[in-house]
Amino acid sequence: MTGIRDKVGQNQSRLPHVSRRSILVGATAAGGLAIAWTLWPRDYQPNLTAAKGEHVFNAFLKIGDDGHIAMVVPQCEMGQGITTLLPQIMADELGADWRTIAVETAPISPLYTNILLVDEDSATFMPRRFVPDFVSDVRGWARREWAVRHAVMLTANSSSVRMFEGPCRAAAAQTRALLMMAAARRWDTDWEQCDTQDGFVTFGKKKLRFAEVAAAAALLEPPAEPVYRASSADPLYGKELTRLDLPAKIDGSANYAGDIRLPDMVFAAIRQGPLGATRLKSIDRKAGMKSPGLLHIVEHERWLATVARNWWAANNALDHFAPVFETKGAPIASGRIDKALKAALKDGGYRIRQNGDVAEAMEGRSRISALYAVAPALHAPIETRTATAAPDGNRLRVWVATQAPAQCRDAIARATGLSESSVTLFPMMAGGSFDACLDHSVAVQAAIIALQVKRPVQLAWSRAEEIMRDIPRAPARARMTATLNAAGGIDALVARIAVPPSTHEFRDRLFDNTPPDVAQRAAAGAADAVAVEGLATPYSINHFAVDHCPADIGLPTGRWRGNADSYTAFFTECFIDEMATRASSDALSYRMAMLGQSPLLARCLLTATSLGGWEGGVSGTAQGLACHSMRGSHIALMATARPGENGLQVEQLVAVVDAGRLVNPAIARQQIEGGLIFGLAAAVGATTDYEGGIATARKFGQLGLPRLSQSPKILVEFIDSDRDPGGVGEIGVPVVAPAIANAMAAATGRRIRRLPLSAQPL
Repeated sequence: MTGIRDKVGQNQSRLPHVSRRSILVGATAAGGLAIAWTLWPRDYQPNLTAAKGEHVFNAFLKIGDDGHIAMVVPQCEMGQGITTLLPQIMADELGADWRTIAVETAPISPLYTNILLVDEDSATFMPRRFVPDFVSDVRGWARREWAVRHAVMLTANSSSVRMFEGPCRAAAAQTRALLMMAAARRWDTDWEQCDTQDGFVTFGKKKLRFAEVAAAAALLEPPAEPVYRASSADPLYGKELTRLDLPAKIDGSANYAGDIRLPDMVFAAIRQGPLGATRLKSIDRKAGMKSPGLLHIVEHERWLATVARNWWAANNALDHFAPVFETKGAPIASGRIDKALKAALKDGGYRIRQNGDVAEAMEGRSRISALYAVAPALHAPIETRTATAAPDGNRLRVWVATQAPAQCRDAIARATGLSESSVTLFPMMAGGSFDACLDHSVAVQAAIIALQVKRPVQLAWSRAEEIMRDIPRAPARARMTATLNAAGGIDALVARIAVPPSTHEFRDRLFDNTPPDVAQRAAAGAADAVAVEGLATPYSINHFAVDHCPADIGLPTGRWRGNADSYTAFFTECFIDEMATRASSDALSYRMAMLGQSPLLARCLLTATSLGGWEGGVSGTAQGLACHSMRGSHIALMATARPGENGLQVEQLVAVVDAGRLVNPAIARQQIEGGLIFGLAAAVGATTDYEGGIATARKFGQLGLPRLSQSPKILVEFIDSDRDPGGVGEIGVPVVAPAIANAMAAATGRRIRRLPLSAQPL
């Protein structure tokens, strides 16, 4: 392939920018790293606050004299159930009574750094095959140390259980040992002969409640290594326990950022201009100041905020001010985005991955190609962006849902000129996020407004603002090219993907608080391995290559539920189906022939087709298949879909998942079901066009989301497994669109290669 560049040779994916406060600046040589290591803090203590009668055992556990056990969760609860899953792991290891469990959100601390996510990113951006082992090891070490230093507590990539099961279990084991030590001292016996069950320390027939020994136990020194509990006759791990956040969500007592109420608090609304390098040009001050209930206005170079006694008055005042914005450069438009993607696909690009020799394998042979396209995908959570900020002397308190609390606090501090220690952040539950809460614009805006009006302010974006200012998952175009062997199987495959380098944009925004348009321009042209991950990963193809063709579309893009897998699985699974049809082969058999190195996924596929009653995918059956592996989990989906009187009608989705050990099968099922519905939304809508730098959609009803009447019958089955837990929050999303597209091809004989699913030509 001409024009392909080695991604390490040019425009190499970058580390997060190391700030001026980091001592690793310039320490790239072994000597510099050694010096940095000697100066780096290596021991962090828990910074938890204990209430009266409460005893801190470690960074994850506190026990009160009244018997309650407070379990500290370092990840954002955004519906995935993490405030139940991690406590369930700890309660099982501790031998606690589930009825005594309480949950607290972790404070910002290096102890809660998501090292797993950092390691996965390191492996993605700097594959070991490109560099010597020493260099790779040093870069990985430096990245992890940087992340710990900056308390990178990211909630993303279905990593919460995968990352924190080990630390949480170890913390519970150490706490259990301390409780047994304290009890053993009372009984004058060996603590290792004791046990715990249902909130008691036991020794033979003797029992002591945890509360009775907590104070003494907290003063003892735990064993050097965790001593784990033997298997329980009635373990909590694996049970379908009721979610701890469910009662409060049902009765309305659960607090979100929009539920915060403070003395003397006022409400703010905001108006921001078109996407891009936009500045506030003018406002109709005379008309705006006459708005009923208006208290203050705050003018920023990029936005206008109005403050009133209630949000409706503040939002209505924005119309009276009629803000005018000006944008440098060509405005973002759907036509321009599509043109940029087409142009990028024709350019050279970067070879991200290669197995075998595709050039030699394809030389002189007939090639089969297919084009695919996906539109930008919006997050569209129920809760619009909301934050509450309150000045407190020279300090500032902020309540906001965030998937990166340390970076959110840092963004607020930078924007306001306060020190990080002067900003107290209260991470809230999110009413949906899908990675939208990795953007901290609303928290920064609320902080600026509160400091200017000198009183507590709650800022909430309107639904129109939420849609228009959303940073979507990137649009993409793909050309899949293959040569076939004599049996019709794929011998060589090249996948060329035109898509923006969203990872670079995201990292600049998250770690440097760079404005979206600035980050977008800075990233243009860079190679991004994450932007093309998930392509044909489970299949055994002799010669295989993936090329990233960076597209400069002008539109800022970012992370989304499923990330690149949400479109690369569409490209792969639709193309595999097309090749099966071309070979006059059953789509199931065709896939199975290439899954010899992926037995877990093959089992999921066989089970799904058995449960769903696979009829061979022949014309008229309206059945389609798709399978995918990501984040340590595997899924196969069989969809039944056909054209209906009111458009596409998806009748049934049958999913079989191998996600390793399940902490709570009910929550796992909820996440798969939710992912399937989310994937269905992306298959039929969840997007918008852009004109003049502005999204044309303004309301939920304009996003083409599926209604309840259009939701299919869903069957989810899990494969029993004792593997380490895999991710379940995203795995359901990527397979829906290709399975439905393949079902529609079987039903109608026409192939759809565009998302949202549309017969519109490419």
